[in-house]
This record gives sequence, structure tokens and C-alpha cells, in this order.
Amino acid sequence: MKITFIGGGNMATALIGGLRKQGFSAAGMQVVDPVEETRVRLTDSFGVRCAPAIDAAALNCEVLVLAVKPQVMKEALAPAAGKLQDQLVVSIAAGLQLKDIGRWLGGKDGNYGKLVRCMPNTPALIGAGITGLYAAPAVDHEGRATAEKILKAVGRTLWIDDEALMDVVTAVSGSGPAYVFYFIEALQNAGTTLGLPAETARLLAIETFLGAAKLAETSSEDVAELRARVTSKGGTTAAAIEVFNTQGLDATIARAVEAAAARGRELCDILGQD
Repeated sequence: MKITFIGGGNMATALIGGLRKQGFSAAGMQVVDPVEETRVRLTDSFGVRCAPAIDAAALNCEVLVLAVKPQVMKEALAPAAGKLQDQLVVSIAAGLQLKDIGRWLGGKDGNYGKLVRCMPNTPALIGAGITGLYAAPAVDHEGRATAEKILKAVGRTLWIDDEALMDVVTAVSGSGPAYVFYFIEALQNAGTTLGLPAETARLLAIETFLGAAKLAETSSEDVAELRARVTSKGGTTAAAIEVFNTQGLDATIARAVEAAAARGRELCDILGQD
């Protein structure tokens, strides 16, 4: 299998690195990126062929991975429009619907069918990501397996049956690392305010998140039950949870995720315009 990446930024780099670690040949991958520094870095790091623009060699592939910013996707795809030969196209660009990508690729009747839309998140940069994937109806079992194999190079994957829900995936997991960082920052700041050294507060906050997340992942119990078991009646945890409940923290988080999902839908409409 030959894979061409359109765009050589951080996520493409993570995918290439993950695939190489899994034994995928450097000769089976190539990258198109206009920035010379990026091309040199990728060639030096992974031994892959790089080109400044889409050429015949770049289109000589079975899979095209779209890894450019959504704002420039239409322009980036213009040299490939109408030239694909039934390749599987995998997009990791946030906020772009398959119908718009298909139209820009100049598929039959303005629709290129073999498309998969993916939403990885930034922990993918260290191989710890989670990616939601949605496949157009024209993508067969083999195509889905291929897309999944590529994204599994940077973490876990799951399939979404309705493309409209990709905006929710973006709001929960795509934006989610920022929510976690926000809470870690707040917890760390609270610790330092109460007298802990900054590095101590940082370590306690980060390791607590890591350990709690691992416990939630490995436990058969629901997270609500795990929380309840830590919250002894009249204890220190109960005092903190009471403040969260009084301040409506759960409702605030719900509104935040709803706002992110709504903005995702707005961006789909804006970015998909011709």
C-alpha cells in the first residue's frame, strides 16, 4: 500500500512516525508540503519522499491523507481535482464535511465517494490519541480497515455512524484535551494558593489525572460509581463535590461542550463554501 500525505505538519508527522514504528516502509509513503524546511525534516527523520506540490508521483498511491489546515483545503486539493483513480481519501481536517471535500476533488457529479472523515486529538502526537472516524457509504470494508490502520498508528479509534455527530466528537475529544489542561491548571493553581510549591502542585495534579483516567479505563464500574466510592459522607472529597454541585460545574461543562459542537457546525458551513 502506498500513502500520500497532503500536508506535513504535526499530525502527519505523528502518523508517519507511528506507521514507521509499526514496520510500514518509508518507500510506501510520501508527503506534499510547500515548506522546504518541513520537507527536509520529514525526509531526514523518516526517509520519505517529499514534494513541494502535487505531481504524478504523489498521485501514484492507494490512499491520500489530507492533513492540511481546513482553511486551505480547497486550494490544496485543486491540483488533484478530477485526477484521482479511485483512491481512498482520508481527511483529518477538522470542520470539513465529506460533501465539500468530494466536490473540491471534482468527483463524478461533483461527489468523490471513497472518503473517510477523521477527528484525532493532540495526544496522538505521543501515540496516545483517540480518533473518531466516519466513512462515506461508498467506502467498503477494506477501505474502512485501511483508514483504521492508519489512524491506529497514533492511538485508539472508533467509528461514528452519522457524520453530523462528528461535530460532537470534535467537541468531546478533539477539544477535550484543552478542557483537561484547564482543569489541571486550576487544580495546580489551587494547590499553590494554599501553600504547595509550584512543582509539587503540578506533579500532584498531573499524576492524579493520569491515575484516575487509568483507573476509569481499566475498571468495570461506571465513573459515577468510582466517584461515589471516593466520596465518603462528611469527608474532604464530599466538601469539594458539594462546591462543584452548588456552582453547577456539571451543567457548565455540558454548556461548554454544546457550544463547541455548535461552533463546529458553524465552521462546517463556513469552511465548506466555494
